[in-house]
Amino acid sequence: MIRRVAALVLSLSILETAACATGGGFHRGGGGGERAALRASIDSMADAPEFHNAFWGILVVDPERGDTLYSRNAGKLFLPASNMKIVTSSVALEQLGPDFTYRTTFVARGLIRDSTLAGDLAVVGRGDPSISDHMWGDAMIPLHAMADSLVAHGIRRITGKLVAAGNAFPGPVLGYGWSWEDLESSYSAGVDELLFNEGFSEVRVHGGTQAGDPVRVEVKPARSFPALRSDITTIAAPACQAGDSATASTPCPMAPTRFRRRELSLRKDTLRGDVSVTGSVVAGDSVTLEVTHRDPDQAFLVALAEALRDRGIMIDSANVVKSDSVGAGGDTILTAASKPMREILPALLKPSQNQIAEALLRTIGLERGGAGTADSGRKVVERQLATWGVPPSTFVIRDGSGLSRYDYLAPEAIVHILDAMRHSPNFQLFYESLPIAGVDGTIKTRMRGTPAENNVHAKTGSVANARSLSGYVRTAGGRTLIFSILSNNWTVPAGDVTHVADVIAARLAALR
Repeated sequence: MIRRVAALVLSLSILETAACATGGGFHRGGGGGERAALRASIDSMADAPEFHNAFWGILVVDPERGDTLYSRNAGKLFLPASNMKIVTSSVALEQLGPDFTYRTTFVARGLIRDSTLAGDLAVVGRGDPSISDHMWGDAMIPLHAMADSLVAHGIRRITGKLVAAGNAFPGPVLGYGWSWEDLESSYSAGVDELLFNEGFSEVRVHGGTQAGDPVRVEVKPARSFPALRSDITTIAAPACQAGDSATASTPCPMAPTRFRRRELSLRKDTLRGDVSVTGSVVAGDSVTLEVTHRDPDQAFLVALAEALRDRGIMIDSANVVKSDSVGAGGDTILTAASKPMREILPALLKPSQNQIAEALLRTIGLERGGAGTADSGRKVVERQLATWGVPPSTFVIRDGSGLSRYDYLAPEAIVHILDAMRHSPNFQLFYESLPIAGVDGTIKTRMRGTPAENNVHAKTGSVANARSLSGYVRTAGGRTLIFSILSNNWTVPAGDVTHVADVIAARLAALR
């Protein structure tokens, strides 16, 4: 497949050169040779025998000229995967603005005397998704800053509990139609009004120096969450198989990750609320496991309690966590602001971060629809899309991230949205927040060595049997094109589908 496509691209580049040599320009009403070559190239790839059962949706337009360069099933609905984040991020940016910040409020439920809060400390969250290793380098940094502020307000002791007050994001923490097989994966972690480290922690297991030595286990970013039980032994490296090479320092370098992970078992105890890890790890090796937070509020409060103690604030209650849905009912001590939307947006789009997208959808609902639910957010999104002129038959929205198997977008809808953003005062922020081919984000290693490198700004999408790539490309002739490439229901290796999208994007960048 890849050799065939590469040969096709070479032949098309020759056709393109010939078209230019005969005066064939690329603009509305002209450039027939180059336009025909473009269509022939895309048709040849999408109609290849290996894709006989696949469903392709492709739309390429020159928005300044109102010209459609290529269209295939552009009005049909596709499972978009993370191309849904184009919808969520664009609407959030338009509705909330680049300077929008989340507010987390601390309320004293009791009197403060002699540096002691005689009562509970209530924490009122509104969905800040930025308290994470991803955005701070260490998710404990903003929590320690909150603790420092409480110390500055004269609090050194809390006689009551830490309480998650309010219910800004009512309803389930998971999205509608998420695959249950993925729910233990960090990319499928739930979100709530209090969210710590994008809904997951890391358990790092370090083997001893030699077989039988003690194992060291640590949890990050908070040392105290989740509560951990372990029964792990250090074992010798496995015997080398034929074809493996060994050295004095590495008896068998193939021990690798597949073997190491297979020897460890991680289990969550729903009743006890802790995590147990059992099994073995190779001497001198280490393994990192991810644990999703079943209760985001609890994870946040335990991490906060750790940050408070790190700063010398005593908490008398052994049970530091208690959630309730009533109002704070006390005196506000301080309000902590998140990073602004202009910093949150690239942290969402470049790595395709699901929990930020889900928090934004609920935030749109909370701030503009009156309720912090996905349904409320969806209605706000639908109103914005109507304002942009996106046909209602070209989208079905069920979550903010694209994890739902009930999300649907047509290439026409995506191109409409990308074109609307071109006219927004926030366009440059949106444009720069998208992954850049060969440079960063989810297309950092893609399209290198082609005209698309450091040119294409586009959002990817990837779930089972669905791949997508949509965004902007600057042609060799100086035109900005908008494109959307969606593919569903194939049975070839996913890399073949991705390769076709990359070839198309590179082909567009080379147009004269």
